[in-house]
Amino acid sequence: MAINLQKGQKVNLKKGAATGLGEILVNLNWNSKPAKQGFFSKLLSGDSAIDLDLGCLYELKDGRKGAVQALGNAFGSLNHPPYIALDGDDRTGAAVDGENLRINGNQIADIQRILVYTFIYEGIANWKQADAVVTIKYPGAEDLVVRMDDYNSSNRMCGLALLENVNNETFSVEKIVQFYPGHPDLDKAFHWGMKWTPGRK
Repeated sequence: MAINLQKGQKVNLKKGAATGLGEILVNLNWNSKPAKQGFFSKLLSGDSAIDLDLGCLYELKDGRKGAVQALGNAFGSLNHPPYIALDGDDRTGAAVDGENLRINGNQIADIQRILVYTFIYEGIANWKQADAVVTIKYPGAEDLVVRMDDYNSSNRMCGLALLENVNNETFSVEKIVQFYPGHPDLDKAFHWGMKWTPGRK
């Protein structure tokens, strides 16, 4: 069973009485190859694989802010601040497990909010053909599914879901699915207040 979140819908992750929230897994899967189209579409877009990256902005309770993503090799840490870790970088979309962000839910008292996003590092900005799906899993509960069902954008970055601390006991999860030209624009929209410089991976 799974809960398909609607845009703007919020769901609380409920912790077990003894175990806390445990590890929260945020999984991204997508179609790596654009569908075959007409001759002129191929001329315009090519037939290259789409390299879709998963990442997040985070804000800790002590005011520290940052990003966890493959770009800039900022893979984070599960057992040390920011208590968020990216498993790896799937450059093709061919990995069965996709890309995964892991959040240490037992450290919720140290985490203020997390904004999960994806961006097209390489390939065409065709979100419909990428058909990306984010699934949020945590112990003892139904999966939360965030589908990218709003495709009409040429922007290369998409804010997917916002997790916010509620009374240091649970995360409120809201489906966002909003598109932006890049990291600074996403940052500004959610008032993160970070300084950005170009990165490579």
